[in-house]
Formats: sequence, structure tokens, C-alpha cells
Amino acid sequence: MGRTGRQPSCSGTFLLISRFHRKPSLLALPGPLVKSGETVILQCWSDIVFEHFLLHRERISEDPLCLVGELHDGGSKANISTSPMTPALAGTYQYYGSFTHSPYEWSAPSDPLGIVITGRYGKPSLSVQPGPTVHAGENVTLSCSSQSSFDIYHLSREGEAHELRLPAVPRVHGTFQADFPLGPATHGGTYRCSGSFHDSPYEWSDPSDPLPISVTGEETNVFPKYPLSDAQFANIFVHSAGRRFTLLLFPLLFRSSFVY
Repeated sequence: MGRTGRQPSCSGTFLLISRFHRKPSLLALPGPLVKSGETVILQCWSDIVFEHFLLHRERISEDPLCLVGELHDGGSKANISTSPMTPALAGTYQYYGSFTHSPYEWSAPSDPLGIVITGRYGKPSLSVQPGPTVHAGENVTLSCSSQSSFDIYHLSREGEAHELRLPAVPRVHGTFQADFPLGPATHGGTYRCSGSFHDSPYEWSDPSDPLPISVTGEETNVFPKYPLSDAQFANIFVHSAGRRFTLLLFPLLFRSSFVY
């Protein structure tokens, strides 16, 4: 993994995490969904001039990776890159800011950012009912299915910063499917879905072929919107065909993950 600046002496066991300062911001470039072998840059910045940034990956017991903060637009920043990206580096990451004179007083953590490796399995199929062209107000359901026994399907719309996910359900002819009820159509868009397994949640299949949906009549908006921060999860209960599903909403900015 590459990094900007030199690595400061932040070694040792960290026993205290304080939240004396505002959280920094975290971004993955070019994005949080990558193929194995590609390079991802994890960029952290703040309007506070932190001397150090500490990168932590969830469920990893190692000490955080400590980076030197660089001056940037009156604040500070630090970058780190993975090259090449591997499944071992996928996961959810957060940055903290700190100062040399108070190394055990950290800022609040950045919003979590997850890096996902795509293309690990064959792509599922995506279909729509009643069809790809609907009238405004018509109920729309997208169905993602595959012969592979995926545990979860992830549905995304181009230009949206979040995705929807549902558990896959065995169907006839040996397929595994999830039906996403989007409710009354108000605005078109292009959708894709991917599949994943519980034991490797950061490894997804290739995305399905894009599915464009057109809505005739009045347009406002179509993909479900919720007043959530992009670090939150929301449980939305959806009734479809007499069954109750839990629809999970989370950030596809999903901000991403890195290695130490």
C-alpha cells in the first residue's frame, strides 16, 4: 500500500479514544466498488489542521495505520492507496484525527466507508414488472435472480448514493431471487443488481446488465429516499405477495476500505 508523506511514530497500544474534535471526511477514489487488482485511493480531509490521521478497519485488531497530515486549503488531509486491491483488503474503514502533543485524544471518527470487490461471481439477471415503460403512479417491482445460491442481492440506481438490499429466496427451477417493490413510479432511471454471500459480504458478483425504466406522465422522483445520514442503516418493512421482507438501506458511498 502506498501513502503520502512519511509514517509518524504512532506505534504502541492505543488505550483511549476521545472525541474532542469534529470528525474528518473520508472518500474513496475512483469509488468504493472495485475489481480485484485495481488501485483505490482512500482520501481523508478536515478543516482542522490535524498533525496525524489514523486509519482503522472494522474487525481488525491491529493498531490503526498512522499517517502524517498535510496542509490543505486551510485544513489538513492524508491519502493512502491500495495496489493491487485484494479480498483481504476489502472492508469498512474510518479515519480519526490527532495531534502530536495529545496522541491519545482523537477526533470523532469519520463516517464509515466500505470497499467492495466486484466481479467475484457471475452476474445475476434483473427484470421489472409490469415492464420497462410504466405510467406515473404504477407500482414497480424489480426482480434480481440467479442460478447461484446468493444470500443477498444489492440493487442500485445510477446517480444514487445508496443501494437497497434484500435476502435471496429459493424459487422454482433452482433459482434464487429477491423482489424489490419500489412502489408507485414517479421518475425513471437505470438499475443494476449484484449478489453476495453472508460469509464474504465485501465480495460481490459482476453487476447485472443495466435495466432502464421509463415513466410516462408527471415526474418527481422514484428511488426511495429517507432522511438518513449516509452512515446509518434503516429497516424498512415491505409487504409483497403476502410475505414480509426487511429492506435494508445503507450508503453505497459506502465509503470504503483499506489495508494496513
